[in-house]
Amino acid sequence: MADFKEKLQDGLKEALKQKDHVRLSLYRMLLTSIKNKEVEKIRPLTEDEFIAVVKTSIKQHVESIESFKKGDRADLAEREEKELSILKEFMPSQLSEDEVSREIEEAIVSLQVHGQKEMGKVIKFILEKYPGRIDGKVLSGMVLKRLSSK
Repeated sequence: MADFKEKLQDGLKEALKQKDHVRLSLYRMLLTSIKNKEVEKIRPLTEDEFIAVVKTSIKQHVESIESFKKGDRADLAEREEKELSILKEFMPSQLSEDEVSREIEEAIVSLQVHGQKEMGKVIKFILEKYPGRIDGKVLSGMVLKRLSSK
């Protein structure tokens, strides 16, 4: 069994003992999502696929929070925010802005990129090197800014 799945199941047991209903429902939801993905793929998930499941869930929670705030449902928004903070515990640590800038410079030099038309190469290179550790939108903005200043 994969390490992330064991961590989830241990967290589920701990949440049951502590009667932490928010954590409990979140762990159950994540385990169900993983199980569904495994059935779909007909094999256990890899670490990267697990991170993709967590990212999808994070995106859904962010959208829910926005909807609940628009609908004046502060109680539900607060619960979603708690779940969101728990979900972020499963994500690998994010690269700092300085580290991302350094990686952009390295990628530009190693790929010999000369303009904005080739920015996709740089983004793809960095995202493959650091899966799940950089937000694609942030990276895209930083690469565009760097290439337009060249």
